[in-house]
Amino acid sequence: MKLEKPEHPEPGDADARRTIRPVICYPVDSLVPPDLESYRAAREGWEKLSETVVPPRDARCFDVPAGCFFRIVSIEGPQVGDLNLWSADDLQERFFSGKTRALHGTHLSTGDRLWSSLPYLRPMATITEDTLDWYGFDDWGGSVHDVIGTRCDPYTHRLLAGGDYHHCCHSNLTRALAGRLDRPRESVEPAVHDVLNVFMCTGFTRDTGQYFMKASPVRPGDFLEFFAEIDLLGALSACPGGDCGAEHSSDAAACHPLLVEVFRPAAPPRGWTSPAISGYDRTHGPASR
Repeated sequence: MKLEKPEHPEPGDADARRTIRPVICYPVDSLVPPDLESYRAAREGWEKLSETVVPPRDARCFDVPAGCFFRIVSIEGPQVGDLNLWSADDLQERFFSGKTRALHGTHLSTGDRLWSSLPYLRPMATITEDTLDWYGFDDWGGSVHDVIGTRCDPYTHRLLAGGDYHHCCHSNLTRALAGRLDRPRESVEPAVHDVLNVFMCTGFTRDTGQYFMKASPVRPGDFLEFFAEIDLLGALSACPGGDCGAEHSSDAAACHPLLVEVFRPAAPPRGWTSPAISGYDRTHGPASR
């Protein structure tokens, strides 16, 4: 974090340097926006394919075919969830939270897309409804559904608090994926990746720039809805921090289950086709010397 008292004096033109206007790194004007009207129209007559209840302080996997919808729903009390997504055909293609953040911002909502890792870089899912969109940004700069936090994990817990805790979201997701694939946990752990923090309310402090969390505004019945652009394998952890108003990785926090619902529309959205992987030729230019 930045020093409370800098060790070096500021130059005479410091104020002028600070007032330089920022430049958006990745303007998205060239991207074709999702046709939300068409997506939402496809809900008419949809059928529910599955329900998956994610127990408190644990995780579960679920499958979503391309062209289907899925919802993450609060069902009993305020609870945040950590979401991982992979291509159902290739675990190497997985949700890329960093690029999603660069394209859409620190916190996601309706119309934003979850992009996959390099070299694939295509939309994996599109957010089609967010019942917490009313929250916006609060006076601390906090908002919901962030792509800035990584996920609570036992390694950081041991570093900062000592001892081992096995119900961090990283461990929850590792166990769920290993069970789904019937593989040893150590072999699938590298596939677990940075998450979309569903329902979590987070931001950065204005003075030190530190990542903060506060009690989630989520209520039973709230949901975040997605449209699957490709065949997906998902995993969701019900965070051991509950609503994350006090602490991470705790047996003391009040925790609640989450529900994942998957729906298949009677017909795909008008004009929709599943996106292809990036067309970049992967030659990466001339050889380095």
